[in-house]
Amino acid sequence: MIPQQLENDGLTLDFEEEMEPSKTFKLDLDLNRCVGFVDDLEAVRQAIFLMTSIERYEHIIYSWDVGIELQDLYGMPTAYVASEIPRRLQECLLQDDRITAVDSFEVTAVKKKVHVKYVAHTIYGDIEIESEVDY
Repeated sequence: MIPQQLENDGLTLDFEEEMEPSKTFKLDLDLNRCVGFVDDLEAVRQAIFLMTSIERYEHIIYSWDVGIELQDLYGMPTAYVASEIPRRLQECLLQDDRITAVDSFEVTAVKKKVHVKYVAHTIYGDIEIESEVDY
């Protein structure tokens, strides 16, 4: 049986969603410290870096929505790793509400490294990203 709404109870449209600001601390990776603040596109770029640097389900301090699953790719054939990386990156990055799509993947494999170039479409603009995965 499919549930049906018999009457409008007045609770469905009496609120508005607000977009929270994306202002956050700026990470200076060279000095290993927080220096100032970033907002909008640069904050999303930093969030992408953090999300792709954390192994999902590895640390109890992070929610299960944070991180990427790469650990089980070690020792797998190159063709399998190259085909899995785009899906796993999309799965990881689309958890953030500011990121609307991840596409334009270019995957190249050299020895035991996979080099990935892709574009993350955000509500603030597009970000071109390059990263390398050891497996």
